[in-house]
Amino acid sequence: MKKVKVLVLMFGGVSALWAESEPKMELFSPDGSHYVSFEVRRTASGTNELCYRVDYRGAPVIETSRAGLDMDNRVWEMSLGVRDLEQPGCWMDNMDVDSVTYHPLHDEIWNPLYGERSVVRDHYRSATMYLSKKDGSDYRLNMEVRAYDEGIAFRYFLPEHPKAIFHKVTADLTEYTFPSFSMAWTEQWAQAKFEYLPISSIKHPVERALTVELPGGKWVALVDADVDDWCLTKFVASEKKANTLVSVMYSPVDVVTYCATPWKVIMAADRPGDLLEHNDIIQNLNPACQIVDAAQWVKPGKIMREVTMTTEGAIETVDFCANHHIPYMLFDWKWYMPCGSHDGDATKVVKTLDMPRIVEYAKGKGVGVWLYVNQHALMKQARELFPILHEWGIVGVKSGFVQYASHRWATWLHDLVRLAAESHLLMNIHDEFRPSGFSRTYPNLLTQEGILGNEEFPDATHNTVLPFTRMINGAADYTICYYDERLKNTHAHQLAASLVFYSPLQTLFWYDKPSAYRGEPEIEWFENLPTIFDDSKVLSGHPGKGIVMARRKEKEWFVGLLTNNDGAEEDVPLSFLEEGKTYLAQIYTDGGEEVKTRTHVKCVYKRVNASQALKFRLRPRGGAAIHLREINREEARQYSKYKGEEL
Repeated sequence: MKKVKVLVLMFGGVSALWAESEPKMELFSPDGSHYVSFEVRRTASGTNELCYRVDYRGAPVIETSRAGLDMDNRVWEMSLGVRDLEQPGCWMDNMDVDSVTYHPLHDEIWNPLYGERSVVRDHYRSATMYLSKKDGSDYRLNMEVRAYDEGIAFRYFLPEHPKAIFHKVTADLTEYTFPSFSMAWTEQWAQAKFEYLPISSIKHPVERALTVELPGGKWVALVDADVDDWCLTKFVASEKKANTLVSVMYSPVDVVTYCATPWKVIMAADRPGDLLEHNDIIQNLNPACQIVDAAQWVKPGKIMREVTMTTEGAIETVDFCANHHIPYMLFDWKWYMPCGSHDGDATKVVKTLDMPRIVEYAKGKGVGVWLYVNQHALMKQARELFPILHEWGIVGVKSGFVQYASHRWATWLHDLVRLAAESHLLMNIHDEFRPSGFSRTYPNLLTQEGILGNEEFPDATHNTVLPFTRMINGAADYTICYYDERLKNTHAHQLAASLVFYSPLQTLFWYDKPSAYRGEPEIEWFENLPTIFDDSKVLSGHPGKGIVMARRKEKEWFVGLLTNNDGAEEDVPLSFLEEGKTYLAQIYTDGGEEVKTRTHVKCVYKRVNASQALKFRLRPRGGAAIHLREINREEARQYSKYKGEEL
């Protein structure tokens, strides 16, 4: 009889048992809230299959699910004599566990160059499971797993093969089996509208982050991290297994071993807002900053587009930016022509723009100039173009209509950001690309679109879903509109959106000219608003209903409230303020026809403290914005005390 040793490991007070002959990996997060296990099980067909499960607070959030990759390596296998005949089945079939290594507890505090928080804790337990095939193929796979208090992360690592030239990864076999009756907020593409669907009703591939509401009141988000040298992966309902999502790769991926896949992240939480608060896990799963002098030239800020494509219009826009604390101006589509063609030349400026004069004037006003460049020009010109733009005095490039989903284009796009860094150019990637934490490694990538934003005029209900879904991925250039008559939501909603939708490069007044401004007093909110923060909190919220978000920059707090198409009543406790201090609350709400400006935003200034709660009755499609700053006794005398009245 074969001897089996039983080993016991203690994690957070819970013991993990496995047989040495077939080790089982088990991990608990440092606080014990998240649990993950990986093991190989024998299937009904007689093959070995790698599987995993994830628990949160003692209950399964991902039930036992398949894991692994599939490959098509027939060309090199036959040419190198690794296999004489084609092998049936899946590349993962009959992988055995050789061993499991548990690593020391990791606990590190680090400071990002910018972010939603100025201090990030990287705190996790980790392990590596080593698997191999015993059929003479020398196929090996390592499972690298981390258990954070915020969620579980794992990736597939392919060690160097002694005979391999490359691997052709054809399928991601990772599945996610949810408890019955789980519901998901889904988008079929990055700029799509949301559908709220049962897991088994997701018939078309959907985007990540994918946020799932479990029947017991818990929440889960599926997201990727460190998607640099890989392709886009989406989720679709399994045709074979109920309540299960399978992974869908956009394209095969050709890799040279050794290499790793992106991290797969499963976040679980008690509140949907916790998923957004905990999204630092994505940064923690990316390499540290690779730009040595980034702090000297990577500067977040607000930006406004110049819409006339004339020198006179540009001078007017620069003046507006300088007067309203907007440090950047953008020339978008058509500053060079033909913009959407391979014949376009991004070194030749249209005759209506005197670029040297504009850049010099803007520099004197403290305003940096950005330029839009289409993929056609970037493909053929980027290496020569970027040094030229830097020589012109351009500070940033907004890339447009870029492909990003296949392995080829995903790699090209990330390399483009690296190339821009060599010329000290900031970047904003537009259209469908969504972040996975690369801005930690290359912070010159300030933001990206990947969102159904304001240029498409989504309604308020859509906007209340975004914080709990798309914004988990990271920064989004929502392109805030303000004076455009096509807006579906109130102007107080627009003010709040600029706080709720985090973007280190925050685009304001998207369709507007400077002449649209007529002295509306609430514009001071935009003037005072930072784009990066020291702390961020979701005070309350639910996708499709509303959100209350508070962010701190140094000693000042900024709060944004968004409601859906129906309106809401909302109390905002100010307990996040420092006790014993007095604050001025500059409050911006929808005042209706009683406010005689065309935006109808009511501006109220009240004296408040940490013991109070502000009461709001939000109009349909509405919102509110609050700027809180500490004031001394003398200044406090100028303002009346808030006494609980409805705002």
